[in-house]
Amino acid sequence: MPKFIPGVTDIFYGGRVFDRREINNLIKAAFEFWLTMGKYCDRFEEGLSKFLGVKYCMLANSGSSANLLAVSSLTSPLLKDRQLKPGDEVITTACGFPTTLNPIIQNNLIPVFVDIELGTYNIRIDKIEEMISSKTKAMFIPHTLGNPVDIESIQKIVKKYNLWWIEDNSDALGSKYKGQFTGSFGDMSTLSFYPSHHITTGEGGAVLTNDTLLRKIVLSFRDWGRDCWCKPGSDNACGKRFEHKFPGLPFGYDHKYIYSHIGYNLKLTEMQAAIGCAQLEKLPTFMKLRKRNFDFLYAVFEEHEKSFILPQTEEYSEPCWFGFPLLVRTVDLKMRWIKYFQAHKIHTRMLFGGNLLKQPAYRNKICRAGDLVNTDLVMNNLFWIGVYPGITQEMLEYIKEVVNAQS
Repeated sequence: MPKFIPGVTDIFYGGRVFDRREINNLIKAAFEFWLTMGKYCDRFEEGLSKFLGVKYCMLANSGSSANLLAVSSLTSPLLKDRQLKPGDEVITTACGFPTTLNPIIQNNLIPVFVDIELGTYNIRIDKIEEMISSKTKAMFIPHTLGNPVDIESIQKIVKKYNLWWIEDNSDALGSKYKGQFTGSFGDMSTLSFYPSHHITTGEGGAVLTNDTLLRKIVLSFRDWGRDCWCKPGSDNACGKRFEHKFPGLPFGYDHKYIYSHIGYNLKLTEMQAAIGCAQLEKLPTFMKLRKRNFDFLYAVFEEHEKSFILPQTEEYSEPCWFGFPLLVRTVDLKMRWIKYFQAHKIHTRMLFGGNLLKQPAYRNKICRAGDLVNTDLVMNNLFWIGVYPGITQEMLEYIKEVVNAQS
């Protein structure tokens, strides 16, 4: 790593942390030249499943694709009376990243927006039930910036109303609730491996589930919509490749070319998975560094609570933070701090899209929404800085100096 020069070297909000292990794996995969999904993908899927304690992991080419696969899978006719149909409602938040919202709209479902809590920036549990209607069939809820939602309360609502629950765990890999990893509670969960996330494959994502039928459906949507579940390069794993009869098709039509869903091609490559295997080995270390960085920054900003509202956690939760959120008292103060940090090479980010209903893409879209007063406040008054493992102790000390000099 290049030498850190205070005020000259950029302190990014996130980024790749890697060494020769990732590069060696990438070179090995390139020389083998399998290219599509193969042994590295198998190893990466198995490693993620084992780490999170979830039966099945299905890799995808991005976290956004993972979200699309998770929501799309709930529209499968194989789910019978629990199949989501156009016009059904999905509860989520308006404050977050658009790819949690997009697949709801893309599948002709109706998003129902619930406000967020200040401090945790997660969905307001006390507002969910009043937004549930006879059309509500699912919830798609992120753990904001790695901070676990109140999972126990979510589980009670899910059970009471017989809802599907997808956890958007993209920002929370390594976070725990009551000693159990987030991403292992819902019917499905999703991950992103974009460079700013907890581990990276460049582009990449995953869907995880304990449900055998959901696994089958996700794989079908991911792999062109086909009915066959053979892995790339294998044939006739079921032993009945030419023994099926489907309506309208001749008996024995090749099962590798039977399509049961209108799907996509959203697979990860071997080279990406090879990088992921090396990254996954480092995840426990990355988790410790993220928590160290967060704790240091908390102590710094705790001295300046007149300017900032500090992040809060749910009881029983152990976040593996994606970033350090700072809610300031006024919009002017927010912009002053952002410009001040930028001038000192400390990068900042908004809480993604803020209130997504205010974004150009979502104007005039069919939805239902409660009072989003906290969502609007966060859009106007919140920014965050990084805690990723590439931020060194030297950088933390510099951030402390910068903050103290301004206050």
